[in-house]
Amino acid sequence: MKEPRCAARGRHCPSSPAGRRVRGPLPEGDNARMTTTRHELLHAFDLLLAPGRFKDYGPNGLQVEGRTAVRRLVSGVTASRALIEAAIAAQADAVFVHHGLFWRGQDGRVTGWMKQRLALLLAHDINLFAYHLPLDAHPELGNNAQLGLRLGLVAEPGPEGRFGEQELGFIGRRAEAEGDGFADAPALARHVEAVLGRPATLVDPGRGPIRRVAWCTGGAQGYFEAAIAAGADAFITGEISEPQAHYAREAGVAFLACGHHATERYGAPAVAGHVAAQLGLSHEFIDIDNPA
Repeated sequence: MKEPRCAARGRHCPSSPAGRRVRGPLPEGDNARMTTTRHELLHAFDLLLAPGRFKDYGPNGLQVEGRTAVRRLVSGVTASRALIEAAIAAQADAVFVHHGLFWRGQDGRVTGWMKQRLALLLAHDINLFAYHLPLDAHPELGNNAQLGLRLGLVAEPGPEGRFGEQELGFIGRRAEAEGDGFADAPALARHVEAVLGRPATLVDPGRGPIRRVAWCTGGAQGYFEAAIAAGADAFITGEISEPQAHYAREAGVAFLACGHHATERYGAPAVAGHVAAQLGLSHEFIDIDNPA
């Protein structure tokens, strides 16, 4: 499926071939771009995403230190070698991602893929910024908020619109302009597949109309029980494990696994584009396709 080109800053279209680029418009001015510092960029990300609020699986913020001056910012989902190589080709000074290099439980040795990625970043003096749960949770620009926006889902206001550990999950209804819910779980699945441009795995208990939809991007299948307790008719996430099929059938709540990468393509360009606009930087989102 060919992806239509998006004109808006940091906006991603339904499907993305490997290395697809979405470039935000450059700031107006004599030099088209301004220069900021690594410290100022880190401060802007931290101020927006408040990483100190979260208990996470790895370090949020600046993971690899590069040059001090920053003019060009590239965003992507994962700090893979392919993304780093694309950022080098784009002459990036900094890369902003959701999945960084360092995670709790790693043994700390710099070998294999870790050596290759670090060697590229260090050789080209590129800064790497990574924000995991803080990027999922931001109420307007985060992965969950941006996925809901594209699916036409509106979270309920206040605490009623959140569920699960650290209140990362969103729950709400279809936007009024989009219609009154979905006829059934297969109708919801067809809608999600059309938006994301990839098949979804659906466990359909045959409950009937879908009114309340819960969602949490990526590998959030462990949030399904909390979504059930919150009163959802259906739960959308990226992945499925063996127990969720049984929970869906027994609780009468539909479960949709729509791809870890596919559900998390939207937060990084939204946040990076927002901060780039604030600081007058050039921003480009590069999507490295991932079937997971």
